[in-house]
Amino acid sequence: MKKIAMIAMLALLLPVLGNAAGDPLNWYTDLDQAKTIAQKENKPLFLFFTGSDWCIWCKRLNAQVLSQPAFQDYAGKELVLVKIDFLKFSQQDQKQKEYNSVLARQYQVQGFPTIILLNSQGNILGRTSYQDLSPEGYVEHLKAFIK
Repeated sequence: MKKIAMIAMLALLLPVLGNAAGDPLNWYTDLDQAKTIAQKENKPLFLFFTGSDWCIWCKRLNAQVLSQPAFQDYAGKELVLVKIDFLKFSQQDQKQKEYNSVLARQYQVQGFPTIILLNSQGNILGRTSYQDLSPEGYVEHLKAFIK
């Protein structure tokens, strides 16, 4: 009976533990881990400073660009993605909150969303935010920083 209860609980938690939004992209939350991958694969890093559960412009960027196939196809192949999320209404580990705050200070984030592109060595290539662009246009906008 205990096994059945555990299996049922795991079945309920999997969407929460996994990617409940169905995002096929691999988002890191640890910049050091992402830098290691970026160096190994010689790819730029895409740092996404967001307030995913409260920031309207973050939600728009996600809905209009980041969740669209044109962005996902490009980003999945060409970028190492890092989400630095500042949640207000959802639970977040205190250690992660503190880590995110350190990164925001380090990169002088003043508002949300902020996108910072780094080369594989961690040097800043550019900084942007929400742009009223199609997913394809946003990809071209990002490519301009990476060239």
